[in-house]
Amino acid sequence: MTLSDYDPIQLEIFKHLFAAIAEEMGTVLRKTSFSPNIKERRDYSCALFDAGGLMIAQAAHIPVHLGSMPLSVLAALERFSEAEALQPGDMVILNDPFRGGTHLPDITLVSPVFDESQALLGFVASRAHHADVGGMTPGSMPVSREIFQEGLIIPPVRLVRAGKVNQETLDLLLANVRTPLERSGDLWAQIAANQRGTNRLVEMTGRYGQEHIAEAMRQLLTYTERMTRSLISSLPDGSYEFEDCLDDDGISDQPIPIRVAIRIQADSAVIDFTGSALQQAGSVNAVYAITLSAVYYVFRCLLGLDVPNNSGCLEPIQVIAPIGSVVNASRPAAVAGGNVETSQRIVDVLLGALAQACPDKIPAASQGSMNNLTIGGWDPKRRKAFTYYETIGGGMGARPGSDGPSAIHSHMTNTLNTPVEALEYAYPLQVSEYSIRSESGGAGKYRGGNGIRRSLQVLENCQVTLLSDRRRFAPYGLAGGKPGQVGRNFILRDGKELPLPGKGSLELKAGDLLVIDTPGGGGWGKG
Repeated sequence: MTLSDYDPIQLEIFKHLFAAIAEEMGTVLRKTSFSPNIKERRDYSCALFDAGGLMIAQAAHIPVHLGSMPLSVLAALERFSEAEALQPGDMVILNDPFRGGTHLPDITLVSPVFDESQALLGFVASRAHHADVGGMTPGSMPVSREIFQEGLIIPPVRLVRAGKVNQETLDLLLANVRTPLERSGDLWAQIAANQRGTNRLVEMTGRYGQEHIAEAMRQLLTYTERMTRSLISSLPDGSYEFEDCLDDDGISDQPIPIRVAIRIQADSAVIDFTGSALQQAGSVNAVYAITLSAVYYVFRCLLGLDVPNNSGCLEPIQVIAPIGSVVNASRPAAVAGGNVETSQRIVDVLLGALAQACPDKIPAASQGSMNNLTIGGWDPKRRKAFTYYETIGGGMGARPGSDGPSAIHSHMTNTLNTPVEALEYAYPLQVSEYSIRSESGGAGKYRGGNGIRRSLQVLENCQVTLLSDRRRFAPYGLAGGKPGQVGRNFILRDGKELPLPGKGSLELKAGDLLVIDTPGGGGWGKG
């Protein structure tokens, strides 16, 4: 059986077959995980790769995970080559941001897939945000000064060898976290997800043959590259520049500029972040994988739904991110917030630049923050330590022809909320208010979406860490639209309102009420 060049029917079939493997992996991970962050919020991603480590298909999971996962697979390939080459039944675990990871809570599991003749077919990988991996604060999302304060760093190592879990490695990992039972359950869920992906790819190869599968992968990559080049060709040649700022790094109050110049020439693009701030003392630094992921996300959004999600999208695009900058930090920079906050601002500057090239396709700025909240302490009722992590939605930017949706996760995050019932069942927390923050979206011909008010009462003494942004610099409007409102954080204690910074860690007393107002999206067009 052969695959005709660019046969649209066969390519479409294989596009969905490959994507179905990643989707099924995600279903297994969600249903077998322990933590509400994975089971309820679905803070995980799964993808399929060819034998060279190029991403072939991804599920519709978390954008900041998926664009960066190919670098994790490449890190595993580089670590285990030739004499130590990966074998059937092996699984590699890693979270090192400077070796293909993003930030330490995102643990990636990479599995090689072999057929019955021991030929390498490709790889499957899962990445999940674990609610604690050690470090200086519960939840492992601190306002830190170096990566060593953020938790356990895992270089590419075998967690599973020849189908058997390396118990010593697992014990070492679990000895360094606050919630070992939950972490163990989530890791086993990732193992199960990778096993399911491996089995499905082997089954598909048995049906169609290795050569046919490899050819289908190659042609899907080529097709996506061709469609991306066609997209870029439709944009006017030229250089388009934009700048926006993070509020601060949590250590000082200085704004942090991120600049981009997008140079379009024929069917290729250069994305140049020269001029962005140097890496910071605080934990807002993004590693290269995050910046690459943001670029992938923005161009993938412009391509349309029918184009396969794979590495071919980046072939016509060169990314320049100066080493030692906030968009390509060097070890031992603190990076916990780079994955969640700086990634959002990178998207904002990319969209702001592209609005000059294709204004009819680009929305105003969305809330521009994931509003990260971690809470941890001792739960006497359940007689165990707890760590809770969530991101909170906000307003999405308006776009030509439509208002922005309210109270939604946007851009580099694609999680759900934690349902009130699940949160209160699992933790000593009570949701006092969960509402849309009216009139927080920017005005315009089309109005930006509204943000959220999330009010949590803590029932036990605990430590809270916030990593949030857009508390000083509002999400921009486009085409004459007004900016969205900035967010704010505060606590209510003994009837008094105590303002909180966008980034910081503090001790709360039982009965304190933590209130987070998230930003609204920018408006589009003159009202």
